[in-house]
Amino acid sequence: MANPLTLIMPVIPGTSASTIAAALQANQANINAALASIGTVHFARFLVLDTSTPNLQPGGNSQDSLALAVITEYDGDFDIYIQDFVTQIGAVFNALLAFVIGGSALVPVASNVSAFTAFIRQNDASQHVPNTTLYSAYSYTVQQILAAGG
Repeated sequence: MANPLTLIMPVIPGTSASTIAAALQANQANINAALASIGTVHFARFLVLDTSTPNLQPGGNSQDSLALAVITEYDGDFDIYIQDFVTQIGAVFNALLAFVIGGSALVPVASNVSAFTAFIRQNDASQHVPNTTLYSAYSYTVQQILAAGG
């Protein structure tokens, strides 16, 4: 069964949504390749949220209330998954953490695996009540789905 990750990271005030979007766009090919190589990720998405708007959609003039979210569903153990992130997509997280409050203390993530894992655990809304409920329509792993031609 897949496990959720809903990592919500507060963005450094003054950082624009377009700056974050540009960094994500510049790294999109690396993100896709890394997530495919991990082999346990069902779905993944990055979102820029604006906590000053009722629907959380960025687009206003506020640059002081942004959050960067990484939302995934993955197979297996949390700690192993985060280690896979460090190994396969660490350079992307190094770039994104430059926009995150407290992120510079975690860079490079390869040299700060324990601190990076603790940071993710602390900011993973999926690990905190009331956000711990997950529905899954199936119990197959990514590898089982791929082996079946999915």
